[in-house]
Amino acid sequence: MFYRGARLILVTGGARAGKSAFAQEWAQALGQPVSFIATAQPQDEEMRQRIEQHRAERPPGWETLEEPLEVPQALLRAGGRVVLLDCLTLWVANLMEAGREVLLELEHLLAAFAETDKTLLVVTNEVGMGIVPDNALARRYRDLLGAANRRLAEAADAVYLLVAGIPVKIKSP
Repeated sequence: MFYRGARLILVTGGARAGKSAFAQEWAQALGQPVSFIATAQPQDEEMRQRIEQHRAERPPGWETLEEPLEVPQALLRAGGRVVLLDCLTLWVANLMEAGREVLLELEHLLAAFAETDKTLLVVTNEVGMGIVPDNALARRYRDLLGAANRRLAEAADAVYLLVAGIPVKIKSP
């Protein structure tokens, strides 16, 4: 299931579907040093607890780069041959909150990736499968994340959708 030839892998699905665990398994299966780019920001106690839980679930020895905005630069400075970005969903929200151009920043990430010989696994959420949000900001977020997911899926060698913990292959090399 874990293609060694894939360099850019997108792992998507709903909340709590097992995306992070699947991506971590893949990263470990490659047998190379791993760098983890974390985009979450602890803005309240519940989020702090989630971040701590994610930290505890990571294998020891992985380099962690906590970077809510400058993800392309974090990718370039990451020491691991395998880089796990968890997650695009929060990065897009952070960029929007900072007034940055989300799709332009995503192109910067893809350009930075092209400069490396690393394997990049990207975790994201599918937020557009539910009801239409009731406010303009939430609709804009849903639309931007959907466009970002689509662009990454286009560029990716492999794409997996996790449904209830089960990985469904969408695209493979």
